[in-house]
Amino acid sequence: MTAELQELGLAAGERPIGRLMKENRICSVRTKNYKRTTDSGHAFNIAPNLLDQDFSAARPNQK
Repeated sequence: MTAELQELGLAAGERPIGRLMKENRICSVRTKNYKRTTDSGHAFNIAPNLLDQDFSAARPNQK
């Protein structure tokens, strides 16, 4: 905000601008950067599909 006001030719300091923004409940909104959380290009083995979508069991603790 201060830099934009100074580009317009207005003499503005950070503290007075911050005080005015706080009094008028104006706050900056920062966007979050995208962070990839899964590495799907890894060289590890993929676990075998032991169930093969067969979820039925004759007794408890069988699958």
